[in-house]
Amino acid sequence: MGIIAALVIGAIAGWLAGLIVRGAGFGLIGNIVIGIIGALVASWLLPQLGISMGAGAVRDIVNATIGAVIILVLLSLVRTA
Repeated sequence: MGIIAALVIGAIAGWLAGLIVRGAGFGLIGNIVIGIIGALVASWLLPQLGISMGAGAVRDIVNATIGAVIILVLLSLVRTA
């Protein structure tokens, strides 16, 4: 059940990040991958900054979206360089 939840959260987070960072959508599989990588980035970065958002699925989606936005911004910077 944990893997399915991670895929769903990754898909939602990747989709939301694609909406926030215009022109950065990668389709369903790409959004899932970006969302999961974003969740990993956020799970490391946010505690380093002292940011804690509580618990639950909504927090997981918000954290993964923040991480995915960071990844998409970095990818767009690399693409334009």
